Amino acid sequence: MTPAEAGPTSNVSLLLQTRKLTRILPAVVPVTLVQDVDISIGNSEFVAITGPSGSGKSSLLYLLGLLDKPTSGGVLIEESSTSDLSSGEMASMRLAKIGFVFQFHFLLPEFTALENIMIPMQKLGRLSARDQLEHATGLLVDLGLQDFLHRRPAQLSGGQRQRVAVARALANSPDLILADEPTGSLDSAATEQVFGSLQSIVETQKTTVVAVTHDMDLASRMQRRIHLVDGKIDYDRVQ
Repeated sequence: MTPAEAGPTSNVSLLLQTRKLTRILPAVVPVTLVQDVDISIGNSEFVAITGPSGSGKSSLLYLLGLLDKPTSGGVLIEESSTSDLSSGEMASMRLAKIGFVFQFHFLLPEFTALENIMIPMQKLGRLSARDQLEHATGLLVDLGLQDFLHRRPAQLSGGQRQRVAVARALANSPDLILADEPTGSLDSAATEQVFGSLQSIVETQKTTVVAVTHDMDLASRMQRRIHLVDGKIDYDRVQ
């Protein structure tokens, strides 16, 4: 399957698209991070982004998440272009529609697991304080963390912290979760727990998960793999 032929793994509406997406770092000798990337991702997909070190995996993920702006080309979310959005509008879209999980959890150490999850809800302001508490509690229960609601990050294991980070990514019920090496700092047991949580999100909540990973075993267990080499799509195929 060629990159141009690749697309959502099932007959679903498009959630995320790129058109000739390119990111070049200006310098005396410009550095091309991502070049002419065309992808289409639908709802309820579980997608791996793989490739050798320096191939542009994280750069592509940051562009998809509106954390960086392309040099040329664009990103469409639900078939609407994001090219002309202001910084404030992009921040609002990220808060409402996209959840992020990184290699390191980035939980705020002074807050409990429950409080960390409620922070994005408070920023969005859709739910009452009572509903925020109920929703955050439900997310932690769903991820098997019901006994750790009131523990701070330092009181949790690495796998537990990363599952709290997954719950935080789900706080505002996003359509899309972008994960950058979400198991990269974990041992094998914790890796399985976090991977299982992401897989369950796709299957039960119909949320799309796009994850950068260097773990080929995990990548092989995802529905679709987009493999990058030198910032370009080498292949994009359903597995």
